[in-house]
Amino acid sequence: MNADEIAAGRARWQARYDAARKRDADFTTLSGMTVDPVYGPPEGTAYPGFERIGWPGEYPYTRGLYPTGYRGRTWTIRQFAGFGNAQQTNERYKMILGAGGGGLSVAFDMPTLMGRDSDDPQALGEVGHCGVAIDTATDMQALFDGIDLADVTTSMTISGPAVPVFCMYLVAAERQGADLSKLDGTLQTDIFKEYIAQKEWLFDPEPHLRLIGDLMEYCAAEIPRYKPLSVSGYHIREAGSTAAQELAYTLADGFGYVELGLSRGLDVNVFAPGLSFFFDSHLDFFEEIAKFRAARRIWARWLRDVYGATSEKALWLRFHTQTAGVSLTAQQPVNNVVRTAVEALAAVLGGTNSLHTNALDETLALPTDESAEIALRTQQVLMEETGVVNVADPLGGSWYVEALTDKIEAEAEEIFARIRQLGGEGPHQIGPMTSGILRGIEDGWFTGHIAESAFVYQQALEKGDKKIVGVNCHTGTVAKELEILRISHEVELEQRRVLAERKGARDESAVRAAVARMVDASRTDENMIPAMLDAVRAEATLGEICDALRAEWGTYREPARF
Repeated sequence: MNADEIAAGRARWQARYDAARKRDADFTTLSGMTVDPVYGPPEGTAYPGFERIGWPGEYPYTRGLYPTGYRGRTWTIRQFAGFGNAQQTNERYKMILGAGGGGLSVAFDMPTLMGRDSDDPQALGEVGHCGVAIDTATDMQALFDGIDLADVTTSMTISGPAVPVFCMYLVAAERQGADLSKLDGTLQTDIFKEYIAQKEWLFDPEPHLRLIGDLMEYCAAEIPRYKPLSVSGYHIREAGSTAAQELAYTLADGFGYVELGLSRGLDVNVFAPGLSFFFDSHLDFFEEIAKFRAARRIWARWLRDVYGATSEKALWLRFHTQTAGVSLTAQQPVNNVVRTAVEALAAVLGGTNSLHTNALDETLALPTDESAEIALRTQQVLMEETGVVNVADPLGGSWYVEALTDKIEAEAEEIFARIRQLGGEGPHQIGPMTSGILRGIEDGWFTGHIAESAFVYQQALEKGDKKIVGVNCHTGTVAKELEILRISHEVELEQRRVLAERKGARDESAVRAAVARMVDASRTDENMIPAMLDAVRAEATLGEICDALRAEWGTYREPARF
């Protein structure tokens, strides 16, 4: 790019920056030195390939979505939390919000994640252990008691039974008197990554895609601010993928959901802004920053050139980041505070829109109040004390970071081409990327490549080529054993007792009729969300709704592979 083109870009950025709202804050260094809101090539110089880097708030968005960077708005501190019953988790949410958290992120227990009620025999011993137990809309009411859902953004990390759980969230908001059309937040819903990595599915892929398509239509029409799909790379990375694989598989899944929306006749400029992403931030500091920058650039280019998006917001890749759970160690767990801080800083320098920082004890148990506060304060120290909010994309133009960004992008593009090849030549009713993803799931292509990457890394650890402090090097310690949070068995007994009471107090005929009406809708092209909402309003349980659909659609079992 020549000097005149660079100067014109800088002028465009300056005009947008001047017109944008900025926070009333001190944007000088700790010593009081004034810094510019963005930096670029020296005035009057050319920079070959600068169009791939660009300016913040301008296509291809390598340097961020907004011309102000974090001077306009900092990232949202969104701490992931959930344990025990709804009342216990509600207390933790109020602690997070009271301590300065900007949004909520719900962790559900394993029975809920699998669409089972707390009294299901398969739920025995699991209720409330890895998240909060939610059986009915009344649980959801208790989860957000005293928290105005019209005034807080809420993320829910759940995929298989995401749609009925979201209906419970809507009914809880209704019972608060909220205007549902104004609700804001994110539902994970991403079923592709379940088959690829996490394995919390209910049905075959096609019925899940039916529900996701219905949800996309419903939110676009009724709740335009709510993001019905958060495409998750986090679980792919935690399963052992490389950074490039995490990026490529996640964006490919996102392209699949774009194809799903288009197959429903939706306008890409309307529904694409409702797609968001969820990435892992691991310990290789510069690799992670490059990954985030490449993600924005790839998404903008594909949405524009492949899927025909024309509006700016449809080209924006907005993402939440969580620090790497798999990087936490049970050995010398206090070291995890350092790991988390480094990973969080990488996410911030990569331009994350919201962030969760893991607690030091999460490799052992759910976080205690104290460790949860340390995790929250880690973000606040970064935000308030380090100056990282002063300059947009401060590493932009670094030879190393730009080379890494280009390399990760190139690796991702190679993977996209291979996925599309997996789909074959024939047309798929949804789209070519979707066809390749479904074939890759069926053939074990994704899981095989992730397993190979995990094996290579494990070999490097065992040989000592890769180091983990406290595990295969610097193992001596004076640290004492941590006190951890333990979930009492009484939580499960009480949840089962309360659920039995609710079932006894409701109108059984109304529940059966509402669930039957939902199943009837599943046999047609009718959008299932209104019928599912009616079932939830009648206090049908999550397990009853999911079991009715299991009976209709069957269950998915992963093929055995050797």
